[in-house]
Amino acid sequence: MTMPDTTREPISLTAPVPVSTETLVTVTDAAAAKVRELRSREGKDSASLRLFVKSGGCSGFSYGLAFDEKLADDDRVEDHAGVPVVIDAFSAQYVGGAEIDYVDSLMGSGFAINNPNAVSSCACGSSFNTDGSPTRAGGCH
Repeated sequence: MTMPDTTREPISLTAPVPVSTETLVTVTDAAAAKVRELRSREGKDSASLRLFVKSGGCSGFSYGLAFDEKLADDDRVEDHAGVPVVIDAFSAQYVGGAEIDYVDSLMGSGFAINNPNAVSSCACGSSFNTDGSPTRAGGCH
């Protein structure tokens, strides 16, 4: 299957956004509070939190989180305690049932994705695969 050569125009988040009634992911209270804090600090109060999966990393896929103010036609939007979470169609197939958490400990702090679809992952915590294939040499990228 090939992708069409046309590009999609992002949709501004200032327009009404359809929010999914069924949730694909969950967001802990700690993660939602940290997202609200970061949005405020960075002056991005209207931005959504985009959760995405991309090819790469030592296990095959890597997670990404970023603030985003635009939507594509196939994006899914969920509201979690006032935090809109946007997930593209490609990523949605890998993150169903996942939890976005924020961990603050002596060993470090940061967002963590707890994904029941990941059958193996790397020590970095951001690289995973869903088919059980072995990790690649070279470390996390």
